[in-house]
Amino acid sequence: MTGHAFISTNLLLAYTAYFVGTASPGPSNLAILSIAASHGRKAAMTFALGVISGSMFWATVAALGVSAALIAWSQFIVAIKIFGGFYLLWLAFKSGRNALSSAATSAVEVERAPTLTSVYLRGVTLHLTNPKAILVWVSIVALSSNGTGSAHSAVIADCAAIGCLVFGGYAVLFSTASARRLYVRTRRALEGCLAVVFGIAGIKLLATRV
Repeated sequence: MTGHAFISTNLLLAYTAYFVGTASPGPSNLAILSIAASHGRKAAMTFALGVISGSMFWATVAALGVSAALIAWSQFIVAIKIFGGFYLLWLAFKSGRNALSSAATSAVEVERAPTLTSVYLRGVTLHLTNPKAILVWVSIVALSSNGTGSAHSAVIADCAAIGCLVFGGYAVLFSTASARRLYVRTRRALEGCLAVVFGIAGIKLLATRV
């Protein structure tokens, strides 16, 4: 009984940690907000699917025990940090450029909406280049470990469902007609805020020591 209670408590902690991590404002959620408001629900849901795919990749790596070896290899984490930091700075540049563009220029860009494939790959890249995702999944897998691996499969599937609900919820919420009207009115200010947030996140990631 005690063992089952321990496993249940650990699983609850794992689910809570993943939910807090996905629901808290961060680069992925902010990117979904921007894409949902500017390009609509389908693009936002596609981006969210890319983010979830990236998360599930690190989940699988952690469940296989590979991530522990990768973390021990400090050069790998450094490479992820550098790539992720510059990717966030690139997102900051794009948001800053949108903030400085005129309304007419923005309308042209909206008409030339990115393809769903490119949006999906952006979501995957954003999560694959986040070193925190690796560490979070190592912790979640450790909490869900029962010595057989069966709990790993269950927690990955459950966290995938949580991710779909959270990121999908953001995509639906910020792609509503009222949210898109608000975006049109405050586009430059919102994109400016995104540029600052992405920029700070990128600089912080590059400056943080392993």
